[in-house]
Amino acid sequence: VRDAARLLRDRAGRYVYVSSRSVYAWPPPAGCAEDAPLVEGASADAGPSDYARDKRGGELAVSDAFGADRSVLVRAGLILGPYENIGRLPWWLDRVARGGPVLAPGPRELPVQYIDVRDLADWTLGTVERELGGPYNLVSPPGHTTMGGLLDACATVTGGTAELRWTDPGTVLAAGIEPWVQLPVWTPPGSDLHDALHTADVSRALATGLTCRPVEDTVADTWAWLRSIGGTAPRRPDRPPVGLDPETEAEVLAAGAGGPGRGVPGNTP
Repeated sequence: VRDAARLLRDRAGRYVYVSSRSVYAWPPPAGCAEDAPLVEGASADAGPSDYARDKRGGELAVSDAFGADRSVLVRAGLILGPYENIGRLPWWLDRVARGGPVLAPGPRELPVQYIDVRDLADWTLGTVERELGGPYNLVSPPGHTTMGGLLDACATVTGGTAELRWTDPGTVLAAGIEPWVQLPVWTPPGSDLHDALHTADVSRALATGLTCRPVEDTVADTWAWLRSIGGTAPRRPDRPPVGLDPETEAEVLAAGAGGPGRGVPGNTP
């Protein structure tokens, strides 16, 4: 990033860097805005470190070369949509498509923040056209959808044969299930992880044109893409697999997680 920015600073009008909300010092406060404290120890000239400091180093490299007014720092959160190669939404779609009782981590009304990759792209192009600068949190507004909204959409597009068994967060954690990794997207309410990933202040991005399509569109389009490539999403080799193994899920469900008939789309457990 440093080398590219220095080569381009006298040849391009603006540098847009897709960064990450990981640049905020851990744990970021609930409702974190762009002025929240950032990770320490980052440098535009540093060698590889950890993800947060590497991303912050990239931001510094861009700002050093282009200045704050000609730098757009896109601090993206969870990115979903067609062509995802991490496996989060594809895992949920494949699991729900198999049908039967599905361990759905609660509460159903838990707010979820993410950005559809196409909305991220549209907004990013708009920043160039409007000659914006500075950092922006780039995810949907808090409460754009919920875990219930996300999984209901998965059940609908895959045929509606799955039975979502909404399960108390304490039961999920007591089973040793790792949030975010084994149950993608989900983080326990009230935890540092949930505050960091699903409560960002995005008012600055909204004021500069960010619009977010409904979760039903993101899920349906991702499912259509998965089906078009045979049902198996590509996977980045440098990322560990995500998702819960069937044996663990069955054990938790057998122990009484959820209740018969719970989780039917449109019902409240």
